[in-house]
Amino acid sequence: MIPFSTFTLDNGLQVLVHEDPTVQIAVMNILYNVGSRDEQPDKTGFAHLFEHLMFGGSLNIPSYDEPLQQVGGENNAFTNTDITNYYLTVPASNLETGFWLESDRMLSLSFDPAVLEVQRKVVVEEFKQRYLNQPYGDVWLKIRPLAYKTHPYQWATIGKEISHIENATMDDVKDFFFTHYIPNNAILVVAGNVTHEQVKGLAEKWFGPIPVGIKKPRQLAREPLQTAKRTLTVNAKVPAHALYKSYHMQGRFNNDFYVAELLSDILSRGQSSRLYNQLVKEKKIFTSISSFTMGSIDPGMFVISGRLSPGITPEVGEEELEKVIQTLLKEGLKPGELQKVKNQSLTAMEFEKVEVINRAMNLAFAALSGDADLINREGDLIESVTAEDIVRVGNEIFKEENSNVLYYHSKTKEEN
Repeated sequence: MIPFSTFTLDNGLQVLVHEDPTVQIAVMNILYNVGSRDEQPDKTGFAHLFEHLMFGGSLNIPSYDEPLQQVGGENNAFTNTDITNYYLTVPASNLETGFWLESDRMLSLSFDPAVLEVQRKVVVEEFKQRYLNQPYGDVWLKIRPLAYKTHPYQWATIGKEISHIENATMDDVKDFFFTHYIPNNAILVVAGNVTHEQVKGLAEKWFGPIPVGIKKPRQLAREPLQTAKRTLTVNAKVPAHALYKSYHMQGRFNNDFYVAELLSDILSRGQSSRLYNQLVKEKKIFTSISSFTMGSIDPGMFVISGRLSPGITPEVGEEELEKVIQTLLKEGLKPGELQKVKNQSLTAMEFEKVEVINRAMNLAFAALSGDADLINREGDLIESVTAEDIVRVGNEIFKEENSNVLYYHSKTKEEN
């Protein structure tokens, strides 16, 4: 159980407080309700660009990192399809430094052209190194537009193409900032050796004066039901053939998400899982294989991917994969199989809660669902999943007409 209290400032900033007097630190986590799904098709990669820009100095503080480091603090951030999340840790006695820093960059970035140019180059280089010049790096640049035809999940968080960031103007940057990085589009969680009254006083002092922003309604294109299998074959200079098969599934805040998570664990969690045991250990079709859910808020993807053994093509690998899936759907689960993955999942959740920063992050994300207490109900939701649920959801997801397959072929030496 993670206890918390909550209040909302007049400007719309939602604040949650998790008190833990047993630690000596304080954590601030600010979740902005903006991700790559909020970008325009011709201006992608902006949410990720802002993950970098937000550390480039603000209106009254030219350097974000320096004052934080001087009080023994640490910080980081991440962006995905749905959210942009910033977090910092400080000694509890220096909590106000965090409020000062975070409120000033919410108030306004410096919008220094030099900072934009530096971060633009950083992001472009990251695009090249991680997505274009690395074996299998372009996988998500290909899978997403294969699976999504209308929803903005069709592009990766890094963006559709480099030119969108290369051509970003200062006006583009300012428009994106003042549309999304506003108090009424954010959730602040303060956790650790803090009190509710202390946090409320600091929040009103530092964030209260920030004016409410004009929050535009989110109008995302709904992805239509997929009615036919889609495939794409790629030939590239990679070490081995690979297979990537994705299926549409329910979003993160749907109860069936927990069923899909456990289904994924049954298939590939650990060396006793079905896919590893049958396709890696016994038949030696794959050298490695995994399955996972994307965990996106809107309907997302269930992905199965693996590297093939020498001499085995991705097409053959897919045939063998389907045999394992169909056996599960027809014969159901083995005794104890579901309880095993439940125990693994619940244990992982408890270990994750040891770190205050993880509690703060998960509390912010739960609050985004509209019910912050979801963080305390997830264990019960996992426990309530039945073997019948696994087969039911498996039959809904693992339809061939619901699949998108990337056959990633390794070029031979002669072809290279």
